[in-house]
Amino acid sequence: MIKLCLILFFSILVFSINTQADTWQPSQGHTQIPIWPKSALQPTNLEDMKIVTNLLVAGKEWIKVSRVSQPTMTVYSPKVKNTGVAVIVFPGGGYQILAIDLEGSEVCDWLTARGFTCVLLKYRVPGENIKINGKKIKSGPYPKSSLALEDAQRTIRLVRFNAAKLHVDPHKIGVLGFSAGGHLVTATSTLFQKHIYKAVDEADKASCRPDFGIALYPGHLWIDENKFELNSNVPVTNKTPPTFLLQAEDDHIDSVNNSLVYYIALKNAGVPVEMHLYAQGGHAFGLRHTKFPITDWPRLVETWLRTIGMIK
Repeated sequence: MIKLCLILFFSILVFSINTQADTWQPSQGHTQIPIWPKSALQPTNLEDMKIVTNLLVAGKEWIKVSRVSQPTMTVYSPKVKNTGVAVIVFPGGGYQILAIDLEGSEVCDWLTARGFTCVLLKYRVPGENIKINGKKIKSGPYPKSSLALEDAQRTIRLVRFNAAKLHVDPHKIGVLGFSAGGHLVTATSTLFQKHIYKAVDEADKASCRPDFGIALYPGHLWIDENKFELNSNVPVTNKTPPTFLLQAEDDHIDSVNNSLVYYIALKNAGVPVEMHLYAQGGHAFGLRHTKFPITDWPRLVETWLRTIGMIK
């Protein structure tokens, strides 16, 4: 049933789009920074496609980016007194596209208004059956594809390595993600000791363990519809960082069991975890406020960050 919903969801995206497409660029005053040296990536003729969807969330359209093969990060500096905390944001999109504003730049606007440094990661989602130099490249969660996790680990290391330049505390660097991006939060939180890629420079000597994780309606965690089991590729231990989980029971894209099974694993491992489960809210609401109480989640996150000592 979940797979069918995903197929229908992305089929709707294909046929419900504005036909004008170009390359996504951040708002004025912000610049995308490549996270890898050119020598570290395979050459590709893929060009990112920015498409404005006709699907409305809270009465507004949203932007998806597809065919991403050249990952970048965009740094958004605090607009008020700097807390010293950095949050790396992973937009969702089923590891096929990125909801770059709904679950990306809009989140950075909220965070910077609260004194956080926000780093928006445009991670690799080249799409299915894409060939680069004759080699088929896959999108998807680790280990089906390592591309997104490589980009996430690399970005955490870059932010920590450049903490002084970014005016952030190297011990207060967290990750926040939605849907597939929520899964990426759990992957970075549990696989930080695994060498996913070969080091390319001094930055790769820095730790890629996030200091906290915020996963909103995450997917790819509950792997068996007949059993209540956590995906073995998300190996929770007592070293997994404090985690915040948010889910709606009526989410028909990523079942509530994804959050529940991860919550139980964290609890059993002695990891500080806070979960908020709401009856209604669905999927992919991002930061946009709707009639459902679940969309008040930013206030809950701020309170939680105080309880774990990230902000005063």
